[in-house]
Amino acid sequence: MNPIAAITPDELAQRRTAFPPPTLVDVRRQPAFAEDPHVIPGAVKRPPETVTEWADALEPWRPVVVYCVHGHEVSQNAAAGLAARGFDARFLDGGIVGWRDAAYETVPFRPPTRCVTRERPKIDRVACPWLIRRFVDPSAEFFYVPNAEVRAFGAANGAEPYDIPDVRYSHRGPECSFDAFIRLHDLADPALTELATIVRGADTGVPELAPQAPGLLAMSLGLSQMFRDDHAMLKWGMLVYDSLYAWRREAQGERHGWEPEKLRA
Repeated sequence: MNPIAAITPDELAQRRTAFPPPTLVDVRRQPAFAEDPHVIPGAVKRPPETVTEWADALEPWRPVVVYCVHGHEVSQNAAAGLAARGFDARFLDGGIVGWRDAAYETVPFRPPTRCVTRERPKIDRVACPWLIRRFVDPSAEFFYVPNAEVRAFGAANGAEPYDIPDVRYSHRGPECSFDAFIRLHDLADPALTELATIVRGADTGVPELAPQAPGLLAMSLGLSQMFRDDHAMLKWGMLVYDSLYAWRREAQGERHGWEPEKLRA
């Protein structure tokens, strides 16, 4: 087996500024984690013994960085297991100790945010999880249940209802639930502001709000036809919103056309 590549703390810090950032996974064994329940910001906590179980939930278009205490066999074995499943996986050189030694911050671990909404998502109910996982809580959990069960499920499972009437994260006037998440989490980002217009146009029947809104509507309805499992649709719907956000950040000015003379030259 080819050796698994390491990534230094400085390299990881740099890659976290790109979009989408690498999926960052804390794979410390439970006794080590209990002694130091802090994580690198943006990390999700997963047990190293069950890589084959949680790997299927990872987004395959994103590189993965795993870390343990010192960057030894625990994270190296986890990275090898992910690489064997086709992921671009690395382990953090020096682990969380090396990260701290390089003067980068850690934060106290918090249980994942939990949210619940109506089953069979289309636009808002995929866009909102994307927003939360990318900009608020990467480990956030989302549940899809029948419409009549949303409130009861939320109360029983500590999950915040969204995209139903009369809750905090819902439509207000011309705004959709995506707008509510941006407003209530104070996410000041010009790219998100423009993306919100696209989502609002596709979700509220006003496609003329943005040229991209009809395309988002078409892709969302197509995904709904392709995936009967709501969480499978969410997983691949995340790629749609990653693409839109990356376009707005890096490629909005790029144009394409058919110029055969230049191609011949």
